[in-house]
Amino acid sequence: MLRRLRGIKAVLFDIDDTLFDTATLAKMSRVNAVKAMMESGLPIRNVQKGYRLLLKIVEKYGANYDQHFDRLLEALGYTRDPKIIAAGIVAYHDTKLAYLKPDPDVIPTLIALRDKDCKIGIVSNGRSVKQWEKIIRLGLQHFFHTVVISEEVGFEKPDPKIFELALKELGVKPEEAVYVGDSSEVDVLGANAARLVSVRLVKRKRKEPRFDKSMRPKVTIRKVSELLSLLKIA
Repeated sequence: MLRRLRGIKAVLFDIDDTLFDTATLAKMSRVNAVKAMMESGLPIRNVQKGYRLLLKIVEKYGANYDQHFDRLLEALGYTRDPKIIAAGIVAYHDTKLAYLKPDPDVIPTLIALRDKDCKIGIVSNGRSVKQWEKIIRLGLQHFFHTVVISEEVGFEKPDPKIFELALKELGVKPEEAVYVGDSSEVDVLGANAARLVSVRLVKRKRKEPRFDKSMRPKVTIRKVSELLSLLKIA
């Protein structure tokens, strides 16, 4: 049975793999990009080989790097081909738009929180425009009283300062706020350090580091809508 929480005035959320399935979006977008590049002349026969090589490039240069496909051609020993690169870009973005949907229970949960006058916010790492694009394409931008993104403020989770800034903007104390995220080493660790009530969403599988007390969530849930029972809203 979920332990109910009292005196909560605000709920803050992570974005990726919390409000929507980022992992599946990223995988399918990259796989389809490789397929489209092959159809346009990328000289490999195995999609999975290309996908694995692309993952290594993403790991090396970071997810926000904008020339992954250029480096893929380079890694295969071929010169830059604008047609092949463009095919990958188009397939990537078309797939991304198809998968960029909120989890089914997210909007009903946000509506229920809003109707109970609970303040709602986001605390997210990443580039501001990229994270805002996700929020807007998810159709969630009108729900939040504050959105704090690491690029804008100069520090990122698990630094407690990013949470403290969100609390200040909402005018609530740490013990009056819940933070919901999927990562123990980033979301839970940071929320605990900032003295918020940490809630870990374990709906999706992810690799986790060796556990210690600082990464132990106050509550664990399997879907976002379980927050409503925790807060005695449903």
